[in-house]
Amino acid sequence: MTDSLRIALAQLNPTVGAVESNADKVLDARRRAAELGADLMVTPELVINGYPPEDLVLRPAFQEQVEAAVTRIGEATSDGGPAVLLGATHRSGGDLYNAVYMLDGGEVRHVRLKYDLPNYGVFDEKRVFTPGPLPGPIPFRDVRLGVMICEDMWTGEVAECLEESAAELLIVPNGSPYDIVNIHRRMNQAVARVTETGMPLIYVNQVGGQDELVFDGTSFVLDAERNLRAQLPSWREDVVLTEWHRGADGWTCEMAPVAPERGNLEMVYSAMVTGLTDYVGKNGFPGVLIGMSGGIDSALSAAVAADALGPDKIHCVMMPSRYTSQESLDDAAACAEALGVRYDTVPIAPSVAAYDTMLSDLFAGSAPNEAEENIQARTRGMILMALSNKFGPMVLSTGNKSEMSVGYATLYGDMCGGYSVLKDVYKTTVYALSDWRNQNHGEALKAPPGRVIPQNIIDKAPTAELKDNQTDQNSLPPYDALDDILDGLVEKEETFEQITERGHDRALVERVWGMLLRAEYKRRQAPPGVKITPKALGRDRRYPITNRFRS
Repeated sequence: MTDSLRIALAQLNPTVGAVESNADKVLDARRRAAELGADLMVTPELVINGYPPEDLVLRPAFQEQVEAAVTRIGEATSDGGPAVLLGATHRSGGDLYNAVYMLDGGEVRHVRLKYDLPNYGVFDEKRVFTPGPLPGPIPFRDVRLGVMICEDMWTGEVAECLEESAAELLIVPNGSPYDIVNIHRRMNQAVARVTETGMPLIYVNQVGGQDELVFDGTSFVLDAERNLRAQLPSWREDVVLTEWHRGADGWTCEMAPVAPERGNLEMVYSAMVTGLTDYVGKNGFPGVLIGMSGGIDSALSAAVAADALGPDKIHCVMMPSRYTSQESLDDAAACAEALGVRYDTVPIAPSVAAYDTMLSDLFAGSAPNEAEENIQARTRGMILMALSNKFGPMVLSTGNKSEMSVGYATLYGDMCGGYSVLKDVYKTTVYALSDWRNQNHGEALKAPPGRVIPQNIIDKAPTAELKDNQTDQNSLPPYDALDDILDGLVEKEETFEQITERGHDRALVERVWGMLLRAEYKRRQAPPGVKITPKALGRDRRYPITNRFRS
């Protein structure tokens, strides 16, 4: 009987659709696991396909490529090195499954199918996959491994079945996206399964960005007493060996490195950096363009971009109008200099004057309003897109979640862009992140350390500078109040009464709710952005545009 086992956790960053390179990544990790002396290597969920593959998995040609990659990795295990628990799709009887393969001795020894398919929030697995049956353990070198694929861990049914089937060790391949709540929920679910079954648990999560989702990794091992025996670093690939021994009370894991916990602001900042790094890199953009206003949103966006891609890949453009203050010009230039990025100025006054002339007959007799203001924003969007078309970098939009929630953004203007790192970040968090970045740095961040966002940008009143003496608070409530109301309406789905009990005026809550509903058509046309909260606008909160419901 086997009394010891060496299991490598392979925390990897696959790319959706890049089947061959994903397979190469697995084989590279296996070589490292072999050097560590592993008997078995565990990979994340659907690592060969990339996760989430969405409707791409329905293409027969894609399915065939995945099957060929599984066969290739299976054949590689004939060298006597570690077996591989491999995440990939599986076809059988005309159905498509989310599966895990046990590859050992040059062949596929076993296949386990995902039982519990998530169909909420960002997940649509019931759309493309067939649920598998309740699984039994996988026999591996005299050990009965209880494999639960991601969502299978989030309820007790699969774990109970595995316990009743005499499994000895729980292994959970994952594609679990980051948000500020989910990272704690997944640990709570793992602890619950260990408590119910009395078995230790290995949790292997993927890392990296895929469109609007980011995966933090943070893979871990819990022993049967719910103690943390290993934890991989967040936000980077790694292969870590864990050593297991069978005793009278079952399997125990020797203590392995436990990466330190990161604070909430550091995790959010890292999520934005990771999301932008992979969106730009995996889609082949040479860099990004940012419209610098001298305000905090564009400053923080520029800092994230420089940290993610390196200052040499960032081009910031100040586009002043007649309303742009010298303070904004100075602040934007100072921020660009501190970050070490390219900075240019393109005045928009000639273009705005041309529009005024072209529209003068049609606008005659009408008082100036937001139409004239928005011409400025759209002119800036036109300039950025022209530079993008000419030289190739992607335009990074800079709007935050507070503004996007209530429609305080110009469609085809400051909403213009290919991606947004602040899309799911409330304005109050923008301020907190700016302070955090000025005081913190790490080897993964590519921009210079220190105060890269001038303090005046943080301290001054936010303004769009589209007319004289304008501040955001001319149109919006103070951001601390607005964000608390939005947290209630969006994140918690609270009633007006629950929100007013926290001290907010009822009329203000109703006004914010109306703005939130009316802005849905704008959000449908907004660029993708990094998911940070449990209710990202667009991915998790899908409200109809035509909507006459009122509380």
